[in-house]
Amino acid sequence: MTLLHDLFPFGWPHYLIGGLIIGSGVALLFVLTGLVGGMSTVFSSTWSWAVKAPFFHQLRFTSSRVWRLVYAAGLVLGAGIWWLTMGGGEALRTEVPVGLLLVGGFFVGYGARLGNGCTSGHGICGLGSLQLPSLLAVLTFMGTAFLTANLVGWWLA
Repeated sequence: MTLLHDLFPFGWPHYLIGGLIIGSGVALLFVLTGLVGGMSTVFSSTWSWAVKAPFFHQLRFTSSRVWRLVYAAGLVLGAGIWWLTMGGGEALRTEVPVGLLLVGGFFVGYGARLGNGCTSGHGICGLGSLQLPSLLAVLTFMGTAFLTANLVGWWLA
């Protein structure tokens, strides 16, 4: 019981419900439209409107940017609804300095580009469709995250 509480200090049911909703959403998107809903492609396709670099003007980005922007808006709207209804409407705070958040965001973005997708795309959509490259990507993401968290924890202790 202690391990379960240590892993999930605020309980586990809401994680299970959230996972089921996310999984159902991407499954429904795929079944109804044949589209795969990873977020790193949403980022790149949205930038194709503003940035003239050839990378962002690949057909896979420009042809899908409208539905991907709607997809991202739904994600933001869903988070806002949760925040207002279940999150107490109070701003969440972190003790992590802004500079570290920016550096971490840069590395996550670079890793998503290097890995040809983000953890949500590979972990939810790729594993859900039994793709071996996604399994390898998720194992790499998770292994790197565990190693980094432990090294930083050791370094800051």
